[in-house]
Amino acid sequence: MNPSKPIAIILLLLLQIVLGGCLPKTTVLTVPVETGPGKELFSKAEKLFQAKSYQKAREAYNEYITRFPDGPLAGGAFLRIGTIQEALGSHSKARDVYQRLIDAYPGSSFARDARVEILISYYNEGMYSEVIKQAADFLKGTVPRVSYLRTHLLLGDTYLAMGSPVDAVTNYVLAYKKAKDSEKKGVISRLEEAVAQLESEEFLFLLNRTEDGFPAGYLLYQLGLNHLEEEDYEDAERVLSIFIENFPGHEKSQQAQILLETISKNSVYSRYTIGCLLPFSGPYGAYGNRALKGVELALNRFSSQNVDHAIKIIFKDTGSDPDKAAEAVKELFKENVAAIIGPLVTAETAGVEAQHSGIPIITLTQKEDITQIGDYVFRNFFTPAMQVKTILSFAVESLGLKRFAILYPDENYGTTFMNLFWDEVLAHGGRIVGVESYNSTHTDFADPIKKLVGLYYEVPEDLKTEKNRAYEDENDLDLIDNFVDMDFQFAYDTDDTDPAEEPAKEPADEQTKETDQKDEEKKEPEPIIDFDAVFIPDAPTKSGLIIPQLAYYDVQDIYLFGTNLWHSDSLIEMSRQYAQGAVLTDGFFAQSDSANVKDFVKDFRKTYGEDPGFIEAVAYDTAMILFEMVSRPEIRYRSALKRGLLQLNNYEGVTGLTAFDSSGDVRKKLFLLQIKGRGFVELERHEPVNREQQSVISSPLLNDPTEFSGVNSNP
Repeated sequence: MNPSKPIAIILLLLLQIVLGGCLPKTTVLTVPVETGPGKELFSKAEKLFQAKSYQKAREAYNEYITRFPDGPLAGGAFLRIGTIQEALGSHSKARDVYQRLIDAYPGSSFARDARVEILISYYNEGMYSEVIKQAADFLKGTVPRVSYLRTHLLLGDTYLAMGSPVDAVTNYVLAYKKAKDSEKKGVISRLEEAVAQLESEEFLFLLNRTEDGFPAGYLLYQLGLNHLEEEDYEDAERVLSIFIENFPGHEKSQQAQILLETISKNSVYSRYTIGCLLPFSGPYGAYGNRALKGVELALNRFSSQNVDHAIKIIFKDTGSDPDKAAEAVKELFKENVAAIIGPLVTAETAGVEAQHSGIPIITLTQKEDITQIGDYVFRNFFTPAMQVKTILSFAVESLGLKRFAILYPDENYGTTFMNLFWDEVLAHGGRIVGVESYNSTHTDFADPIKKLVGLYYEVPEDLKTEKNRAYEDENDLDLIDNFVDMDFQFAYDTDDTDPAEEPAKEPADEQTKETDQKDEEKKEPEPIIDFDAVFIPDAPTKSGLIIPQLAYYDVQDIYLFGTNLWHSDSLIEMSRQYAQGAVLTDGFFAQSDSANVKDFVKDFRKTYGEDPGFIEAVAYDTAMILFEMVSRPEIRYRSALKRGLLQLNNYEGVTGLTAFDSSGDVRKKLFLLQIKGRGFVELERHEPVNREQQSVISSPLLNDPTEFSGVNSNP
């Protein structure tokens, strides 16, 4: 039997541990062949180690070191003991063992391996900075190829664990340059893991540092793959084409070719064809046909000004049916549309299907969280939250108001606006001092109004005192002014009459006192107006009844705020002079001074013989946005169209400046309107004003009946 064969097997097993785990098995140690009792003892220790009987194995290795300190495998025994400590989680003890090995056998190959094992123990313990520090010291000296390879692989792993893929790639490249052909596959595997974590700018940085072509191929392939995963098909196509051209024999070239074919398939769509989903039938058919007019006018105006590309629109009737809307999206996908306008209702099912098909869709809906469906789903429609933000931005920033009351109908619309308004008031640093709801079916709103101003319940005497005291505190400055005036009267009184000579006043008789007391008892209590403005989110038919009743109960010198529902002549007719100065928001104002709006209204009237409303206007804007997008030469994929929409910056539409946030939801500057006379005027919100000056609102609300001349002033 060849006595060297068992030793060779032992050395092979030892190398697997020294270079095992996540590191390549590449080190070759040259040691004298051992025979006799030392060989038998080490072989026994190895069998125990392989059986994971670590305690007995450690005892056997220690016995070998004690009996054969100069044996050829003494250093290997130290390495095994260190490995056992690592396996038991005792990293510090393992490092102590490795250091003993280095001190005892400083010039041996085992000592160099122990230096690397110390680095590995720090890595396993998560002490990454220590790995980097000690590795730098180790690499300053003369380092054998295998130790150099292992150290840079470990540094790559360390930087990757620290979230520094650029440094990881740099070290893997250094390891690759020292690796043999049989070792390169393992290095490349780890390199690819690091490359997959690079940011776009980091790819460019590393590509500029590449000298001999490695790892440029892997960098280009991964960069193209990243663009593809981000649905950035243009850049993916460009990068992968460069990769194939420059690295035709690369192991990833075949896969890159398959990816290019996939990109080509995704680009198959009719670039200038737009789908449009609207309810032409069903309960919302009237709204669908109004939106249709806006889209048609947009097509006519755009086509007359842009003759290079003929835009085509494919209309589909959703019938206000969710299933029909989803099916319509599938049909539009088969017809290769570039994007979709709508729908007004059933937007959720249409959005889900459009997201699945990768078609940008701009919905015309207020449905909450519609854009959360996915990154291809957009919304171009004003929401309750947008209205509330616009109103309170004006109220707080321009008028300086701080105290607000809410009077709202106890149903979904009113509750939604009440909650949004309350939250936004707090966000602006204001206070809600009164909130009352009412039955939306009622026509008499005396009770909620009385509750709002403290007239509904009998006020206890002690609270009356507190209210009076609070009122007095609030008007300290006025009282001080009064006292100053009195002081001036006494100081400069020219009346020479001696107060003592003045005739004494006759005491009031008992009958006069009794009459005064009865008059005082009959006097109605005054309302407590502790708010600057009241918000009423309701339709004009109800708000038109409420506003005069506020005046009837002496709720005066306050501001009135409402929603877009107030943008109705019926509100003015019902409320008469009491609605003068009321402020509201809307998504469109046909009487705007904007040249863009004037041109749109003029063309709309000429085409349809009527004025457009918000539905027509927002459909028009949405269509024009998409027409302009698909006409851009750089928009070659639907994904590029989606990104173009996300990058839209303050598009000057007839419904105001329009943009989309990162979720696809619209950011729109709404119109701020005020009731004046028998109509509405547009307010500017740029310059803050003092409340006393009231340069934006012409007068406090409910205060000047003559504003509405020619109308009966009786509520």
